[in-house]
Amino acid sequence: MNSFLSRNPGGDPRTASVLSRRRFLQNYGGGFGALALSHLLTGGSQASVSLAGGLHHKPKAKRIIQLFMNGGTSQMDTFDYKPELERRHGEMAGPKEKPEGQTGMSGAVMKSPFEFKQHGQSGRWVSSVFPHQAKHVDRMAFLMAMTGATNVHGPGSYLMNTGFQLPGFPSLGAWLSYGLGSENENLPAYVVLPDVRGLPYNQRGNFSSGFLPASHQGTIIRAGVNAAVPDLFPGSAWNKTGGDVSSRGLAALEKLNRAHAAEHPGDSRLEARIDSYELAARMQLSAPEAFDLTKETEITKKGYGLDQPATEDFGRRCLLARRLVERGVRFVQVWSGPQGAANNWDNHGSITAELPPIALGMDQPAAALLEDLGSRGLLEDTLVIWTSEFGRTPFAQGNGGRDHNGGSFVTWMAGAGVKAGVSYGESDSLGFKAEVNRTQCYDLHATILHLMGINHEKLTFRHAGVDRRLTDVHGHVIHEVLA
Repeated sequence: MNSFLSRNPGGDPRTASVLSRRRFLQNYGGGFGALALSHLLTGGSQASVSLAGGLHHKPKAKRIIQLFMNGGTSQMDTFDYKPELERRHGEMAGPKEKPEGQTGMSGAVMKSPFEFKQHGQSGRWVSSVFPHQAKHVDRMAFLMAMTGATNVHGPGSYLMNTGFQLPGFPSLGAWLSYGLGSENENLPAYVVLPDVRGLPYNQRGNFSSGFLPASHQGTIIRAGVNAAVPDLFPGSAWNKTGGDVSSRGLAALEKLNRAHAAEHPGDSRLEARIDSYELAARMQLSAPEAFDLTKETEITKKGYGLDQPATEDFGRRCLLARRLVERGVRFVQVWSGPQGAANNWDNHGSITAELPPIALGMDQPAAALLEDLGSRGLLEDTLVIWTSEFGRTPFAQGNGGRDHNGGSFVTWMAGAGVKAGVSYGESDSLGFKAEVNRTQCYDLHATILHLMGINHEKLTFRHAGVDRRLTDVHGHVIHEVLA
């Protein structure tokens, strides 16, 4: 396919090519598996853009793995060491320290219950809850003054994933799929690996294609179940659906599709549904191998923590993320924690009791991912991002918990094009508000697109009379963390 960079589509998107493509597959594809074969024999209709073609500048990253900590990770208990919290532990904050409209100020200043130590040549302070990531701080670039416009989970998660607080806008992964496609036409461009315990806040809204063609939404893979991609192959009850039966069925389906497309020329959902069926057919040839972790060595699986109950789920998904980007998937998002009041990073009740278990579950796998990518030479052109939707307050809530805080939180990046071992920005002495070199989601998104060879101001889509983009009317590339 051609690059979608700076394209403002109008009218009926790809309807004619859709119908002719379906006719070819109907005529020559004898059954679902043969449909995939016929697609491969013709060279495919979803061939991705080469990285050198259509981009605004030479990319440093080919692919992205994003580790998203759902619930709001406490920055002063993980990466943002604040000695002032120890000095002022138990004090009530003064009126000048309380921003207008900020909640979570009812409690006293609370020090971190975890020990911090400096690590690596960079001397990065890291809490004892992250002993494995601490070994890799010299690979990372830290954004220490991330800030958001909200401290509510739903809007905050939308903001970090789509650049807007309201639903209906495309996610980062959808924009990358729209702009670049996949390097492997037999696998999706955008894959989401949710926590085995459930989807995050906003559910599938975080992975939405918004007003972009629906085919660019995230493909959710349930890595913790036997069939990661349900119904990829027909069950035993459908063993008589091959050959001429499938051909006649496809012919009837094409007739219905043609009528529906004529009645709804501006609706991309039919095209997305057909694309998904074609992708499923092609995935019959590639997905089983990609998802087969038995191909990995026992040392590798143990490194990701697959031998431990606490780390098995996140470790499995990190390992799968490596296998997927290795095979050409453009963007893989790995989530830690479901929505709700437990088993995530929303630690209102007790930082001491709630943070260590969720941190334990992802710390070793995240470190193993960096080590594995590095040993395979993939870290040179793979960007790894660790983030959350916001941070938490430096004040106690309830029995030793912390409330939501959009004023400051931490993100780190590693890999392709990233200046290793540096940090950018600084929060105030309590870790409450971003103070120096404040960074917003727009700046993070602009920097990510820049590393992928895209000028964030030029990746647009015409919608409701407006040239929409991921960064809205904001965003600056953070050159200080780029190599």
